[in-house]
Amino acid sequence: MTGVMGAKVIPRARAVRSKAAARSKPARRSRAVPRAARAYVCCALLVAVALGLPALRPGAGTPWPTVLLLAALYAVCELPGRCRFVGRAFRGAPGSAHVSPGTGSFFPVLLAAALLLPPAAAALAAVPGALLSRVERPPFALRRAWRAAQLALAVWAAAVAGQSLQRPGALGRGPDTPDFPYVLLPAGGAALAFCLVLTALDGGIRATAEQLPPRTAWRGLLGRALAPHAVHGLAGLMMAVLWRSSYGPVAALFVLLPMYISCWSFAQYHRERAAHQATIRALVQAVDIKDRYTRGHSERVGHASVLIARELGMDEPRLEVVRFAGILHDVGKLGVPTRVLRKDGPLTPEERRVIELHPEYGHEMVRGIGFLGEARTAILHHHERMDGSGYPYGLKGRQIPEYARVVAVADAFDAMTSTRSYSRARPVGTALAELERCAGTHFDPRMVDALARALRRHGWRTEVTADEPAVPAQRTAQPGTDRTGSGEAGTTRAAAGARARGARTERTGTRETGGVGASAEATTAASPEDPS
Repeated sequence: MTGVMGAKVIPRARAVRSKAAARSKPARRSRAVPRAARAYVCCALLVAVALGLPALRPGAGTPWPTVLLLAALYAVCELPGRCRFVGRAFRGAPGSAHVSPGTGSFFPVLLAAALLLPPAAAALAAVPGALLSRVERPPFALRRAWRAAQLALAVWAAAVAGQSLQRPGALGRGPDTPDFPYVLLPAGGAALAFCLVLTALDGGIRATAEQLPPRTAWRGLLGRALAPHAVHGLAGLMMAVLWRSSYGPVAALFVLLPMYISCWSFAQYHRERAAHQATIRALVQAVDIKDRYTRGHSERVGHASVLIARELGMDEPRLEVVRFAGILHDVGKLGVPTRVLRKDGPLTPEERRVIELHPEYGHEMVRGIGFLGEARTAILHHHERMDGSGYPYGLKGRQIPEYARVVAVADAFDAMTSTRSYSRARPVGTALAELERCAGTHFDPRMVDALARALRRHGWRTEVTADEPAVPAQRTAQPGTDRTGSGEAGTTRAAAGARARGARTERTGTRETGGVGASAEATTAASPEDPS
């Protein structure tokens, strides 16, 4: 008996192991660094070595005590990220969201080296700390080598820029010339050169490692880096001035104390924000589990809302808020009884009133999440209509918050273009035509036009959102492209979808106010008239 059972168990265990190995192979391949990225890193390393070698030549006059002190100081600053106990203050308790101490918080040490040392020696000062810095993902050796080369090149460029703009008597090198304001120009030039080289190298590695188009790889990098590096430049200037003063290098260490405190505060902020985002993900997953008809709907509404908002010219902080609004717009369904959400028969007037309370439930749930900002008003008002026939408060026109008008269009569009177990998706062009027909009465025409422009530019990926996949998801390159099944399987799926549509149409019914979904055609295929 035991032998027979063992004979059955062993092949089964081998099959499980073979499946696990098959699943792990793509993951290992996905972590492989492209050859172009490896070549890019090797070129950066070779250039960094060539620029640092002059400091090692005999008779170069390299101020080794200053080099070693600055290199050790930067290395000590990078060590807490790798320390098990000190790093826990930044990373939080085990199982909590991981937040690094903030890469770049100690760049003032490197910028001080750029102002105090010759270019080749300044490049060497960055290497030990870069090799000791924390690396999150493999390949660890390649990432550390890249970081060392990147920082060495940036510090070398900063030193060259600083020396070319520096007056001979600045930074205590002359007895009669004060440091200020003469050192402001070289310090600004060094910080700018440091920022430009870092962003240029970052864009290059993104283009080669992630295989992004050059324009996409470099987009936004410089704008986000200028302000932080300007602050680092001022702190580095303070360190350099104190280093050359009569107080000596010890006085320069006091500049690092506020930098370290700001680094800690920055990490705490991101830990709190990461916890909020984890809460948001948990809420969305709870909604998807409770209402199986709309699984994945929230994430796609968030994506469509961002497409609309970007076409309207909203900046990055507002784009993030509108994405949260789209993701959380249906979170109030957690307050709706499950038997009502999953009811197969027609809804009674009382049950429809209960479903129409979900925007208010959602607003109450997220009221305490401070960083959501205007997203909370979108959650409350995303079922309002331009003609005042919506709910919960019957707002009309410009009384409806802008984010709510964005989410309303994204919500209706995804409802019509999603394939579910009870209905097939409408073509993108058909859904857009329905939105345009109701623009001005149900939806803001600006939002509908923005969505149409975004879809022409980016297309739309329709997805299956039910427990059982009905039609494979595919990329819709242009509005108007239809998706049809083929063969016997497609016919079976269409018949099953038709039967389920009948039950769902009977369940949702139509609104007396008319508009989208008022006809039998519009009440099928996940009409935007559905109050849920």
